[in-house]
Amino acid sequence: QVQLVESGGGLVQAGASLRLTCAASGRSFSSYAMGWFRQAPGKEREFVAAISWNDVNVYYGDSVKGRFTISRDNAKNTVNLQMNSLKSEDTAVYYCAAKSVTYWNYGDYYVRADDYNYWGQGTQVTVSS
Repeated sequence: QVQLVESGGGLVQAGASLRLTCAASGRSFSSYAMGWFRQAPGKEREFVAAISWNDVNVYYGDSVKGRFTISRDNAKNTVNLQMNSLKSEDTAVYYCAAKSVTYWNYGDYYVRADDYNYWGQGTQVTVSS
């Protein structure tokens, strides 16, 4: 089992940047594909970004493509989400998620929330216009 803790959220103005970090503890972090999701009030949880275990493949939701960058550091057991050019519609609680993988899935990423085994508690990001 792995525990996930997100940090880095806050209140910023439109156009600003934020960097979210997800720190993992427990089982070997490198055995997990990772993802970021977000949920705004009254809306369903939305896929933001995903990264494979081997740090080779990444994928982004259409609404953040070109503005957000996901990365991971398996030595530090962290996954980051760099968010640039923030918009008011990016306001949401952001969640980190982990999916256990085996060697034949090391290059895969996952975009469905149901694919993930573990979730963090979330961090609030508020973008004022």
